Amino acid sequence: MLNIEKTNVFVYGTLKPGERNYLRYCAGKTIRETQAYVKGQLYHLSLGYPALTEGDKKIEGYLLTFANNSILTSLDELEDYHPDRSPELNEYYRQQVLVYNLADDFLEKAWIYLMNLAKIEKLQGTLLNSRYWSSNL
Repeated sequence: MLNIEKTNVFVYGTLKPGERNYLRYCAGKTIRETQAYVKGQLYHLSLGYPALTEGDKKIEGYLLTFANNSILTSLDELEDYHPDRSPELNEYYRQQVLVYNLADDFLEKAWIYLMNLAKIEKLQGTLLNSRYWSSNL
């Protein structure tokens, strides 16, 4: 049965407006897009896309709101996340985080795709000093 409740997803990489996966996965499917931030540590991977770990730095991206949770099926596939699979076999893992607007006001909770540090090291991730990832790095 389809969940009709809205679903929030915080994106910080290729799913952001203007990045390579936005058109395929998000364009025309959102009911709201808000510039926002979460707390974490941002990395650029040798494969050309980012990863985020838990941390204390403000990492900017977008809070995308979708009409329902069916979007998670395609995003899980893109991010190589399978909830029933052993965590070390997933590329990313999905969890809920607190999201804030750029004026530091709490907005909502949202799903986010994070990566563990061991996987980042395996993928030759480089810690970024920036709060914002771009494919132009």
